[in-house]
Amino acid sequence: MLTGKQKQYLKAIAVHIPATVQIGKDGLQYSVLESAEKNIAANELIKVKINQNAAEDIRSVASLLASKLSCEIVQVIGRNCILFRQKDKKSHYELP
Repeated sequence: MLTGKQKQYLKAIAVHIPATVQIGKDGLQYSVLESAEKNIAANELIKVKINQNAAEDIRSVASLLASKLSCEIVQVIGRNCILFRQKDKKSHYELP
């Protein structure tokens, strides 16, 4: 569980990263889930964007992704969400 300071730190970093996972009109498919797993394993911090033509709700998608990927939801804003899962060894981020 992330503290408020940790979330604030990660939000500041996430402003500068592009959305690496995008969900389109087909919704949350297995390929999207697989792509998100690869991205979060490599980068620890990812931004997920739901396109305008998608019928999905960002909050439900964020909670579903968080449970499937075993990660934390840092922020949900607009049609974007930020997810974080820290590596056990050689983490890119040193949380406060």
